[in-house]
Amino acid sequence: MTNSPQQIEKKKVLNLYAGIGGNRKLWGNEYEITAVEWDKEIAGIYADFFPQDKVIVADAHQYLLEHFGEYDFIWSSPPCPSHSRINKANVLSPYKDNTAQLKHGGGIPPRFPDMKLYEEIIFLQHFYKGKWCVENVISYYEPLIKPTKIQRHYFWSNFPIEQKQFANDDISNGGNKTRQERLGFDIRKYKIKERKDKILRNCV
Repeated sequence: MTNSPQQIEKKKVLNLYAGIGGNRKLWGNEYEITAVEWDKEIAGIYADFFPQDKVIVADAHQYLLEHFGEYDFIWSSPPCPSHSRINKANVLSPYKDNTAQLKHGGGIPPRFPDMKLYEEIIFLQHFYKGKWCVENVISYYEPLIKPTKIQRHYFWSNFPIEQKQFANDDISNGGNKTRQERLGFDIRKYKIKERKDKILRNCV
């Protein structure tokens, strides 16, 4: 006697730092997916696009530590700004007059790179038994753990990632309308605190 589709248990997927679901869009509906997002408004948009998923508003880093053993596959996209090459390019120099840069709205204070990225990679390497993948942008420094590089992204995983060439994903091109058309996410109706261009640019 064979199991019916209803009797087959779906694989459980944990989607950390989920945003509005940029990475989720191509996964289909054959998995039981839990999405974790810190921002309540952004989590609400995700829930609208993927009502079949379980959406949790929480600290994804802490949730991973407490619940990693409950899932068959884990995807994590920790915040990238402190690692990015744009971050370094825009940092205000402490050795010069930054008046002009500040006047034009540019520049950010120097900051440490957020090591939660590497904490999660090391943790998953040593304690998690399922398949996993951690994504981030290409960093301004030599990565501390060797990743797979595909276009503007780094990927760390415990399985081979095939090298493929995709259509240009230059997030700087076009305005929000162009980004929405390219990504397939229409967020015009949402009135939220977070900048919509940032939300769209964060889609993987």
